[in-house]
Amino acid sequence: MTLDSSAAFALPDDSDEALLVGRAWRPEMAGPSVVVVRGPAVVDISKTAPTMRDLCEMTDPADVARTAAGDEVGALSDILANTPRAQRDSARPWLIAPVDLQAVKAAGVTFAVSMLERVIEEQAAGKPERAAEIRAVIGETIGSDLSKLVPGSEEAMNLKAFLIEKGAWSQYLEVGIGPDAEVFSKCQPMAAVGHLAEIGIHPRSTWNNPEPEVVLAVASTGAIVGACLGNDVNLRDFEGRSALLLSKAKDNNASASLGPFIRLFDGNFTLDDVRSATIALDVAGEDGFRLKGESDLAQISRDPADIVAQTIGRNHQYPDGFVLYLGTMFAPIEDRDTPGQGFTHKVGDVVTIGSPHLGRLSNRVVHCPEAEPWTFGTATLMRNLAARKLI
Repeated sequence: MTLDSSAAFALPDDSDEALLVGRAWRPEMAGPSVVVVRGPAVVDISKTAPTMRDLCEMTDPADVARTAAGDEVGALSDILANTPRAQRDSARPWLIAPVDLQAVKAAGVTFAVSMLERVIEEQAAGKPERAAEIRAVIGETIGSDLSKLVPGSEEAMNLKAFLIEKGAWSQYLEVGIGPDAEVFSKCQPMAAVGHLAEIGIHPRSTWNNPEPEVVLAVASTGAIVGACLGNDVNLRDFEGRSALLLSKAKDNNASASLGPFIRLFDGNFTLDDVRSATIALDVAGEDGFRLKGESDLAQISRDPADIVAQTIGRNHQYPDGFVLYLGTMFAPIEDRDTPGQGFTHKVGDVVTIGSPHLGRLSNRVVHCPEAEPWTFGTATLMRNLAARKLI
Protein backbone atom coordinates (compact mmCIF):
# COMPACT_ATOMS: atom_id res chain seq x y z
CA MET A 1 0.00 0.00 0.00
CA THR A 2 1.26 3.47 -0.87
CA LEU A 3 0.87 6.66 1.13
CA ASP A 4 -0.86 9.53 -0.65
CA SER A 5 1.52 12.46 -0.25
CA SER A 6 -0.46 14.95 -2.33
CA ALA A 7 -1.52 18.33 -0.98
CA ALA A 8 -5.12 17.73 -2.05
CA PHE A 9 -5.22 14.62 0.14
CA ALA A 10 -3.79 16.32 3.25
CA LEU A 11 -5.68 19.63 3.19
CA PRO A 12 -9.18 20.36 4.54
CA ASP A 13 -12.02 20.66 2.06
CA ASP A 14 -12.22 24.38 2.84
CA SER A 15 -8.45 24.93 2.83
CA ASP A 16 -8.83 28.35 1.18
CA GLU A 17 -10.47 29.56 4.41
CA ALA A 18 -8.30 27.60 6.86
CA LEU A 19 -5.41 28.95 8.96
CA LEU A 20 -3.10 25.93 9.00
CA VAL A 21 0.10 25.90 11.02
CA GLY A 22 2.62 23.14 11.52
CA ARG A 23 6.30 22.33 11.66
CA ALA A 24 8.77 21.48 8.93
CA TRP A 25 12.26 20.07 9.27
CA ARG A 26 14.76 22.35 7.53
CA PRO A 27 18.01 20.48 6.81
CA GLU A 28 19.94 23.68 6.18
CA MET A 29 18.99 24.78 9.72
CA ALA A 30 19.57 21.29 11.19
CA GLY A 31 16.27 21.71 12.96
CA PRO A 32 12.53 22.44 12.80
CA SER A 33 10.63 25.61 11.95
CA VAL A 34 7.09 26.73 12.69
CA VAL A 35 5.33 27.15 9.35
CA VAL A 36 2.02 28.37 7.99
CA VAL A 37 0.34 27.25 4.77
CA ARG A 38 -0.32 30.18 2.47
CA GLY A 39 -1.87 29.04 -0.77
CA PRO A 40 0.48 26.55 -2.44
CA ALA A 41 3.45 27.68 -0.33
CA VAL A 42 4.78 26.84 3.12
CA VAL A 43 6.14 29.88 4.96
CA ASP A 44 8.53 29.83 7.93
CA ILE A 45 7.36 32.23 10.68
CA SER A 46 9.90 31.14 13.29
CA LYS A 47 11.28 34.66 13.68
CA THR A 48 7.90 35.60 15.16
CA ALA A 49 7.10 32.25 16.79
CA PRO A 50 10.24 30.14 17.38
CA THR A 51 8.14 27.21 18.64
CA MET A 52 4.55 26.07 18.21
CA ARG A 53 4.25 26.52 21.94
CA ASP A 54 5.09 30.22 21.50
CA LEU A 55 2.51 30.66 18.75
CA CYS A 56 -0.25 29.02 20.80
CA GLU A 57 0.61 31.23 23.80
CA MET A 58 0.09 34.45 21.85
CA THR A 59 -3.02 36.57 22.42
CA ASP A 60 -4.37 35.88 18.94
CA PRO A 61 -2.51 32.97 17.30
CA ALA A 62 -4.75 33.09 14.23
CA ASP A 63 -3.95 36.76 13.57
CA VAL A 64 -0.23 36.10 13.99
CA ALA A 65 -0.35 33.17 11.57
CA ARG A 66 -2.26 35.29 9.10
CA THR A 67 0.02 38.34 9.18
CA ALA A 68 3.50 37.32 10.33
CA ALA A 69 6.32 37.89 7.87
CA GLY A 70 8.37 34.86 6.94
CA ASP A 71 10.56 33.02 4.47
CA GLU A 72 9.10 30.62 1.96
CA VAL A 73 10.35 27.10 2.68
CA GLY A 74 8.97 25.63 -0.52
CA ALA A 75 5.84 24.39 -2.20
CA LEU A 76 3.53 22.37 0.03
CA SER A 77 3.29 19.68 -2.64
CA ASP A 78 7.09 19.28 -2.74
CA ILE A 79 7.44 19.18 1.07
CA LEU A 80 4.72 16.54 1.40
CA ALA A 81 6.22 14.45 -1.38
CA ASN A 82 9.53 14.49 0.50
CA THR A 83 8.00 13.54 3.87
CA PRO A 84 7.72 9.69 3.79
CA ARG A 85 11.03 8.32 5.08
CA ALA A 86 11.30 5.69 2.36
CA GLN A 87 11.51 8.30 -0.40
CA ARG A 88 13.02 11.25 1.47
CA ASP A 89 15.85 13.43 0.17
CA SER A 90 17.51 14.47 3.45
CA ALA A 91 18.80 17.67 1.83
CA ARG A 92 15.27 19.00 1.30
CA PRO A 93 12.59 19.99 3.89
CA TRP A 94 9.84 17.65 5.09
CA LEU A 95 6.78 17.86 7.32
CA ILE A 96 6.90 16.75 10.97
CA ALA A 97 4.39 16.70 13.85
CA PRO A 98 2.79 20.13 14.41
CA VAL A 99 3.61 20.34 18.16
CA ASP A 100 6.82 20.72 20.10
CA LEU A 101 7.05 21.76 23.78
CA GLN A 102 3.39 21.11 24.64
CA ALA A 103 2.47 18.15 26.83
CA VAL A 104 0.66 15.44 24.87
CA LYS A 105 -2.42 14.34 26.82
CA ALA A 106 -5.33 12.06 25.96
CA ALA A 107 -8.82 11.55 27.31
CA GLY A 108 -10.13 8.01 27.49
CA VAL A 109 -13.59 6.46 27.67
CA THR A 110 -15.36 9.58 26.40
CA PHE A 111 -17.86 7.72 24.19
CA ALA A 112 -20.36 5.08 25.33
CA VAL A 113 -19.44 2.61 22.58
CA SER A 114 -15.71 2.70 23.28
CA MET A 115 -16.45 2.62 27.03
CA LEU A 116 -18.15 -0.75 26.63
CA GLU A 117 -15.19 -2.01 24.60
CA ARG A 118 -12.81 -1.01 27.41
CA VAL A 119 -14.97 -3.02 29.83
CA ILE A 120 -14.76 -5.97 27.44
CA GLU A 121 -10.96 -5.63 27.25
CA GLU A 122 -10.80 -5.71 31.03
CA GLN A 123 -13.03 -8.77 31.30
CA ALA A 124 -11.17 -10.54 28.48
CA ALA A 125 -7.85 -10.00 30.28
CA GLY A 126 -6.11 -9.33 26.96
CA LYS A 127 -7.48 -12.43 25.17
CA PRO A 128 -9.32 -11.39 21.99
CA GLU A 129 -11.04 -14.76 21.55
CA ARG A 130 -13.14 -14.07 24.67
CA ALA A 131 -14.36 -10.64 23.52
CA ALA A 132 -17.49 -11.71 21.57
CA GLU A 133 -18.88 -13.77 24.44
CA ILE A 134 -18.24 -11.04 27.01
CA ARG A 135 -19.72 -8.39 24.70
CA ALA A 136 -22.99 -10.32 24.57
CA VAL A 137 -23.15 -10.76 28.35
CA ILE A 138 -22.48 -7.07 29.04
CA GLY A 139 -25.07 -6.04 26.47
CA GLU A 140 -27.69 -8.13 28.25
CA THR A 141 -26.78 -6.58 31.61
CA ILE A 142 -26.49 -2.86 30.84
CA GLY A 143 -27.52 -2.47 27.20
CA SER A 144 -25.44 -0.85 24.51
CA ASP A 145 -26.78 2.72 24.35
CA LEU A 146 -25.57 4.94 27.17
CA SER A 147 -25.10 7.96 24.89
CA LYS A 148 -27.77 10.06 26.61
CA LEU A 149 -26.37 9.44 30.09
CA VAL A 150 -24.64 12.54 31.50
CA PRO A 151 -21.46 11.57 33.39
CA GLY A 152 -21.71 12.41 37.08
CA SER A 153 -25.47 13.00 36.97
CA GLU A 154 -27.92 11.53 39.48
CA GLU A 155 -29.09 9.08 36.82
CA ALA A 156 -25.51 7.99 36.21
CA MET A 157 -24.88 7.49 39.92
CA ASN A 158 -28.06 5.42 40.21
CA LEU A 159 -26.83 3.23 37.35
CA LYS A 160 -23.49 2.89 39.12
CA ALA A 161 -25.22 1.66 42.28
CA PHE A 162 -27.25 -0.84 40.24
CA LEU A 163 -24.19 -2.21 38.47
CA ILE A 164 -22.27 -2.59 41.73
CA GLU A 165 -25.21 -4.56 43.11
CA LYS A 166 -25.16 -6.80 40.03
CA GLY A 167 -21.39 -7.30 40.20
CA ALA A 168 -20.96 -5.65 36.80
CA TRP A 169 -19.08 -2.50 37.84
CA SER A 170 -15.79 -1.65 36.13
CA GLN A 171 -13.11 1.01 36.44
CA TYR A 172 -13.90 1.95 32.83
CA LEU A 173 -17.53 2.60 33.69
CA GLU A 174 -16.27 4.76 36.56
CA VAL A 175 -14.53 7.20 34.20
CA GLY A 176 -17.18 6.76 31.50
CA ILE A 177 -20.23 7.76 33.56
CA GLY A 178 -18.66 9.01 36.80
CA PRO A 179 -17.89 12.69 37.54
CA ASP A 180 -14.15 12.54 36.74
CA ALA A 181 -12.74 12.20 33.22
CA GLU A 182 -9.81 9.94 32.47
CA VAL A 183 -6.90 12.05 31.23
CA PHE A 184 -3.45 10.49 30.78
CA SER A 185 -0.10 11.35 29.22
CA LYS A 186 0.07 9.92 25.72
CA CYS A 187 3.75 10.59 25.09
CA GLN A 188 6.58 12.92 25.97
CA PRO A 189 6.68 16.42 24.46
CA MET A 190 8.21 16.25 20.97
CA ALA A 191 7.73 12.45 20.74
CA ALA A 192 4.67 12.58 18.47
CA VAL A 193 5.01 11.79 14.78
CA GLY A 194 3.29 13.58 11.92
CA HIS A 195 1.49 13.00 8.66
CA LEU A 196 3.06 10.32 6.40
CA ALA A 197 5.33 9.08 9.20
CA GLU A 198 5.50 5.50 10.46
CA ILE A 199 3.40 4.63 13.51
CA GLY A 200 4.59 2.02 15.95
CA ILE A 201 2.99 -1.14 17.36
CA HIS A 202 4.81 -2.96 20.16
CA PRO A 203 6.21 -6.20 18.67
CA ARG A 204 4.77 -8.29 21.53
CA SER A 205 1.22 -7.02 20.97
CA THR A 206 -1.22 -9.34 19.21
CA TRP A 207 -4.40 -7.28 19.74
CA ASN A 208 -4.24 -3.59 18.92
CA ASN A 209 -6.04 -0.88 17.00
CA PRO A 210 -6.00 2.70 15.76
CA GLU A 211 -8.05 5.34 17.56
CA PRO A 212 -9.17 8.18 15.23
CA GLU A 213 -9.56 11.38 17.22
CA VAL A 214 -9.74 15.15 17.18
CA VAL A 215 -6.92 16.73 19.17
CA LEU A 216 -7.27 20.19 20.74
CA ALA A 217 -4.39 22.66 21.06
CA VAL A 218 -4.64 24.39 24.43
CA ALA A 219 -2.62 27.32 25.79
CA SER A 220 -1.29 27.55 29.34
CA THR A 221 -4.27 29.78 30.21
CA GLY A 222 -6.67 26.98 29.30
CA ALA A 223 -7.73 28.76 26.10
CA ILE A 224 -8.44 26.31 23.26
CA VAL A 225 -6.73 27.79 20.20
CA GLY A 226 -7.10 25.14 17.50
CA ALA A 227 -7.42 21.50 16.57
CA CYS A 228 -5.88 18.77 14.45
CA LEU A 229 -6.34 15.06 13.81
CA GLY A 230 -4.73 12.33 15.87
CA ASN A 231 -4.23 8.58 16.05
CA ASP A 232 -4.03 7.37 19.66
CA VAL A 233 -2.44 4.01 18.77
CA ASN A 234 -3.64 1.49 21.36
CA LEU A 235 -2.57 -1.99 22.51
CA ARG A 236 -5.79 -3.69 23.62
CA ASP A 237 -4.07 -6.80 24.95
CA PHE A 238 -1.65 -4.89 27.18
CA GLU A 239 -4.33 -2.67 28.73
CA GLY A 240 -6.74 -5.59 28.93
CA ARG A 241 -4.32 -7.56 31.09
CA SER A 242 -4.21 -4.70 33.60
CA ALA A 243 -5.16 -1.03 33.59
CA LEU A 244 -1.82 -0.44 35.34
CA LEU A 245 -0.20 -1.27 32.00
CA LEU A 246 -1.81 1.81 30.41
CA SER A 247 1.56 3.50 29.91
CA LYS A 248 2.88 0.44 28.04
CA ALA A 249 -0.34 0.21 26.03
CA LYS A 250 -0.27 3.87 25.01
CA ASP A 251 3.27 5.27 25.10
CA ASN A 252 5.67 3.56 22.71
CA ASN A 253 7.98 4.75 19.99
CA ALA A 254 5.89 6.42 17.24
CA SER A 255 2.60 5.55 18.98
CA ALA A 256 1.18 9.10 18.89
CA SER A 257 0.37 10.62 15.51
CA LEU A 258 -0.76 14.22 15.01
CA GLY A 259 -1.45 16.43 12.00
CA PRO A 260 -1.19 17.16 9.24
CA PHE A 261 -1.55 20.73 10.59
CA ILE A 262 -3.16 22.50 13.51
CA ARG A 263 -6.12 24.50 12.25
CA LEU A 264 -6.32 27.63 14.38
CA PHE A 265 -9.69 28.89 15.60
CA ASP A 266 -10.92 32.01 13.80
CA GLY A 267 -14.13 33.25 12.20
CA ASN A 268 -14.21 30.26 9.84
CA PHE A 269 -13.49 27.48 12.35
CA THR A 270 -14.48 27.27 16.01
CA LEU A 271 -14.95 24.78 18.84
CA ASP A 272 -18.54 24.29 17.66
CA ASP A 273 -17.13 22.88 14.41
CA VAL A 274 -15.16 20.40 16.50
CA ARG A 275 -18.28 19.47 18.48
CA SER A 276 -20.09 18.56 15.26
CA ALA A 277 -17.15 16.92 13.46
CA THR A 278 -17.27 13.43 11.99
CA ILE A 279 -13.95 11.60 11.95
CA ALA A 280 -13.48 8.91 9.30
CA LEU A 281 -11.09 5.99 9.59
CA ASP A 282 -9.69 3.85 6.79
CA VAL A 283 -7.27 0.96 7.33
CA ALA A 284 -5.83 -0.66 4.20
CA GLY A 285 -3.69 -3.76 4.65
CA GLU A 286 -1.15 -5.34 2.35
CA ASP A 287 -3.20 -8.54 2.72
CA GLY A 288 -6.17 -6.88 0.99
CA PHE A 289 -8.02 -6.27 4.24
CA ARG A 290 -10.01 -3.03 4.41
CA LEU A 291 -11.60 -1.49 7.48
CA LYS A 292 -13.70 1.67 7.46
CA GLY A 293 -15.47 3.46 10.29
CA GLU A 294 -16.57 6.81 11.68
CA SER A 295 -16.51 8.61 15.00
CA ASP A 296 -19.17 11.30 15.50
CA LEU A 297 -18.12 13.98 18.01
CA ALA A 298 -21.77 14.89 18.54
CA GLN A 299 -22.08 11.62 20.48
CA ILE A 300 -19.27 12.38 22.92
CA SER A 301 -20.33 11.92 26.55
CA ARG A 302 -18.30 14.84 27.87
CA ASP A 303 -18.13 18.21 26.14
CA PRO A 304 -14.61 19.00 24.85
CA ALA A 305 -14.48 22.20 26.90
CA ASP A 306 -15.31 20.21 30.04
CA ILE A 307 -12.50 17.73 29.37
CA VAL A 308 -10.08 20.65 28.95
CA ALA A 309 -11.33 22.21 32.19
CA GLN A 310 -10.75 18.90 33.99
CA THR A 311 -7.21 18.75 32.60
CA ILE A 312 -5.91 22.22 33.44
CA GLY A 313 -6.55 24.53 36.39
CA ARG A 314 -5.14 25.53 39.75
CA ASN A 315 -4.62 21.86 40.61
CA HIS A 316 -2.63 21.12 37.44
CA GLN A 317 -0.79 23.73 35.40
CA TYR A 318 0.86 23.43 31.98
CA PRO A 319 3.19 26.40 31.43
CA ASP A 320 3.91 25.26 27.87
CA GLY A 321 0.30 24.35 27.13
CA PHE A 322 -0.81 20.95 25.92
CA VAL A 323 -2.61 19.09 23.18
CA LEU A 324 -5.49 16.83 24.13
CA TYR A 325 -6.81 13.78 22.29
CA LEU A 326 -10.59 13.81 22.83
CA GLY A 327 -11.19 10.07 22.60
CA THR A 328 -13.05 8.00 20.04
CA MET A 329 -16.29 6.09 19.71
CA PHE A 330 -14.68 3.77 17.19
CA ALA A 331 -13.54 0.37 18.47
CA PRO A 332 -13.01 -2.09 15.59
CA ILE A 333 -14.47 -5.53 16.32
CA GLU A 334 -14.56 -6.99 12.78
CA ASP A 335 -12.65 -10.27 12.45
CA ARG A 336 -9.53 -9.92 10.34
CA ASP A 337 -8.24 -13.47 10.24
CA THR A 338 -9.66 -16.04 12.65
CA PRO A 339 -13.39 -15.84 13.55
CA GLY A 340 -13.80 -14.48 17.06
CA GLN A 341 -10.34 -12.91 17.17
CA GLY A 342 -11.50 -9.44 16.10
CA PHE A 343 -9.31 -6.78 14.49
CA THR A 344 -5.63 -6.20 15.01
CA HIS A 345 -3.01 -4.38 12.99
CA LYS A 346 -0.47 -5.95 10.68
CA VAL A 347 2.82 -4.41 9.66
CA GLY A 348 2.30 -2.44 6.47
CA ASP A 349 -1.22 -1.26 7.25
CA VAL A 350 -1.91 2.27 6.02
CA VAL A 351 -4.14 4.11 8.48
CA THR A 352 -5.91 7.27 7.33
CA ILE A 353 -7.95 9.54 9.59
CA GLY A 354 -9.91 12.33 7.97
CA SER A 355 -12.40 15.12 8.60
CA PRO A 356 -13.63 17.81 6.18
CA HIS A 357 -12.39 20.75 8.29
CA LEU A 358 -9.07 19.16 9.31
CA GLY A 359 -7.85 17.24 6.26
CA ARG A 360 -6.35 13.75 6.37
CA LEU A 361 -3.67 12.21 8.56
CA SER A 362 -2.11 9.07 7.09
CA ASN A 363 0.53 6.74 8.52
CA ARG A 364 2.02 3.31 7.87
CA VAL A 365 2.19 0.70 10.65
CA VAL A 366 5.54 -0.80 11.66
CA HIS A 367 6.86 -2.39 14.83
CA CYS A 368 8.15 0.24 17.25
CA PRO A 369 11.86 -0.64 16.91
CA GLU A 370 11.61 -0.20 13.14
CA ALA A 371 9.97 3.25 13.31
CA GLU A 372 12.10 6.31 12.65
CA PRO A 373 14.18 6.84 15.82
CA TRP A 374 13.38 9.86 17.97
CA THR A 375 16.66 11.60 18.83
CA PHE A 376 15.85 15.32 18.65
CA GLY A 377 14.64 16.24 22.14
CA THR A 378 13.92 19.44 24.03
CA ALA A 379 17.52 20.22 24.97
CA THR A 380 18.63 19.81 21.35
CA LEU A 381 15.79 22.05 20.18
CA MET A 382 16.80 24.80 22.59
CA ARG A 383 20.41 24.66 21.45
CA ASN A 384 19.32 24.69 17.81
CA LEU A 385 17.05 27.70 18.25
CA ALA A 386 19.77 29.54 20.17
CA ALA A 387 22.30 28.86 17.41
CA ARG A 388 19.82 30.28 14.91
CA LYS A 389 19.37 33.35 17.16
CA LEU A 390 15.64 32.67 17.49
CA ILE A 391 15.73 32.64 21.31
